[in-house]
Amino acid sequence: MEKITKDSVIGEVLDADQSKARFFIEIGMHCLGCPHSRGETIEQACRVHGADLDALLEKLNG
Repeated sequence: MEKITKDSVIGEVLDADQSKARFFIEIGMHCLGCPHSRGETIEQACRVHGADLDALLEKLNG
């Protein structure tokens, strides 16, 4: 998968690599199967959950 950015859609990230789900769960995003969360961008998820965008991107791309 190419580099994950703030504009990457969560559903696409998880479809490419389900092991990354744990990083979303860590920020409090427990409903990863719901249609709304799968359509959100990484930036939107961080804003809603009060998470550090740069820290999450570092983990996702690590």
